Amino acid sequence: MVEITRIADAALEERLGYKFSNRDLLERALTHSSAIPELRGAGADSAGDASAPTDNERLEFLGDAVLELLVSESLLETFPDWSEGQLSKSRSRIVNASSLEEAARRLRLGEHLRLGRGEEKTGGREKQTLLADAFEALVAAIYLDAGLGAAREMLRRVLFEQALEERGERIAESDRKSALQEFLQGRGEPPAEYRLAGESGPDHQKVFQIEVWINGERLAQGEGSTKKEAEQHAARRALEQLERTRRKADEE
Repeated sequence: MVEITRIADAALEERLGYKFSNRDLLERALTHSSAIPELRGAGADSAGDASAPTDNERLEFLGDAVLELLVSESLLETFPDWSEGQLSKSRSRIVNASSLEEAARRLRLGEHLRLGRGEEKTGGREKQTLLADAFEALVAAIYLDAGLGAAREMLRRVLFEQALEERGERIAESDRKSALQEFLQGRGEPPAEYRLAGESGPDHQKVFQIEVWINGERLAQGEGSTKKEAEQHAARRALEQLERTRRKADEE
């Protein structure tokens, strides 16, 4: 059983592109709290025993902080012209549970989790919360094993590159509505209003048309597969229009 676990962990390390020096850290990162009573029953009996199994909750706490730091660093380098608001919202999109779950699934992390029987029976290996938490714990484990550089490199391959490739446009536009709002506030104008102008296509391939109105004037329209996406596109076009108008006024 121990040998099978080591082989499985080696496969995970290969997908991570990182080999642990302290394998106890990897084991702890993959151990859910539901597994602890059974693991202790099979081995160490005392919760105070240094060799007793430990769950991944403390690693998850640390991993959350390491992840936010490295995501912030990556966004600052990738988008040097972004405002604090844009950076903050985009970071939230990358470190939310859905994004971390996707990263965990790419690593097939669910296959490696150590779960209690009850959690196993209720589909714990597929639960978003467990996968996202285990990913954060894994980030902390690598950080403790080899420092920020190793954690940064793993996240670059497993999370950052995927986020930019798969959702690059959405990340880059994730705060067009906020940027438009900031622009209008800076000019003392009321917030923009978004109106559904129409929709087309079958139910499974809807295309929404959203108009953005400012001061009672229709300024731009955007399309998207969701209303939120269409709003972002409309906001981007409205912002471009306003910035062109401002530049023209400055030139005159």
